[in-house]
Amino acid sequence: MSARATAALCLQRVIYEGESLTEVLQDPSVANLNPQDQALLRNMCFGTLRWHERLSAILKQLVKKALKPADKDVECLLRIGLYQLIYQRTPDHAAVNETVKATKKLKKDWAGKLVNGVLRNFLRSPAELLVKADSRVPARYAFPDWLLTRIQQAWPDDWEAILNASNTHAPMILRVNQRQHTASAYQALLQAADIAADLIPTVDSALMLQTPVGVEQLPGFFTGAVSVQDAAAQLAAGLLDCQPGMRVLDACAAPGGKTSHLLEMTDGLHLIALDESEARLKRVTENFTRLHLQATLVAADAGDTATWWDGQAFDRILLDAPCSATGVIRRHPDIKVLRRASDIAELQQEQAQLLRNLWHTLRPGGKLLYATCSILPEENSRQVEAFLAEHPDATLEPLSVAWGRAQAAGRQILPGEHAMDGFYYALLSKAVQESTQ
Repeated sequence: MSARATAALCLQRVIYEGESLTEVLQDPSVANLNPQDQALLRNMCFGTLRWHERLSAILKQLVKKALKPADKDVECLLRIGLYQLIYQRTPDHAAVNETVKATKKLKKDWAGKLVNGVLRNFLRSPAELLVKADSRVPARYAFPDWLLTRIQQAWPDDWEAILNASNTHAPMILRVNQRQHTASAYQALLQAADIAADLIPTVDSALMLQTPVGVEQLPGFFTGAVSVQDAAAQLAAGLLDCQPGMRVLDACAAPGGKTSHLLEMTDGLHLIALDESEARLKRVTENFTRLHLQATLVAADAGDTATWWDGQAFDRILLDAPCSATGVIRRHPDIKVLRRASDIAELQQEQAQLLRNLWHTLRPGGKLLYATCSILPEENSRQVEAFLAEHPDATLEPLSVAWGRAQAAGRQILPGEHAMDGFYYALLSKAVQESTQ
């Protein structure tokens, strides 16, 4: 199977079957491709999903009659062809010819003529077709209408910058294991390996690579010297301010980046890493093995405390809550295709329930850090405000930091600010004597 044909099948699973791109890219059909074709496939999948809304608007002009459900793989192949013609440096004739050839790999020989005709029709008047597509704001910014509207309402002065940042390629950010090296010292090791990296002033463990590389090229990666993690996600461990001997819960731990950072920063933690997915907890185990870390891993629903909590209160809780992930679209462009407007209210309910149920497991005087990778206030500051109104024993701790924007409750980082993903944090402390009100 060629890279383009395999990419078309991957996109079909994401766009029409609702699977995440991360899951789809782990399929053996992708792993069996040679490294060069794997890189090409990833580029085509990420790019086609990043510009999905705009490509759809162009495709509607070129294909008047919708293809049958059984032929959505051909439609996805057309999206790939258009993506390459508009956004890639692939010569036009090569993009057309290789996309046509891919129809045979899909065992859809009849579609070769269709694909050839559609792509050549685009090349006859690309400017006109693009102008017409861009007359609709969702197509121009490549964002679904409902999400674009919500972002405009939430961030009236910043929405355009948010959308533009979300459509860029995210940089590769490293978290330096400060048990082994300072960020500056590891930067020197990278330089010696001809890998250019910049410090991120707001996060003392973070380095941003000027050009992404494979992890096998990173000095000491396999002995735990460094991990790949966005700078915004690296803030969590410092905000929790764990001390040796504390009992700590990471309530939604997988894939374990924040969990690992907590253990790297503080010796002697009694840490429970919880996640409802056993499969995802395997990723946590893999991270722990590479970084030589240990914690108690539990597969359970964090909100259903009766199934996993032993009654011993926690000193610190990290609640990296399930959310819309609207702050990390630049890393996961499939979010724009997979997420639905109705998801937000469901996620709000889940977040509120997790906050309420986990609060009872926090000892008086303890702290809970609420975090999301969302930029929507209803999942963030409004969620925390509602919780504070219901819990007199909860106090919002001020965050005296140089990153993000102060909200009515907590702080919000927008995508691209300080070289970070979009992220939200609020730190809550529990009264030493619980209120009797």
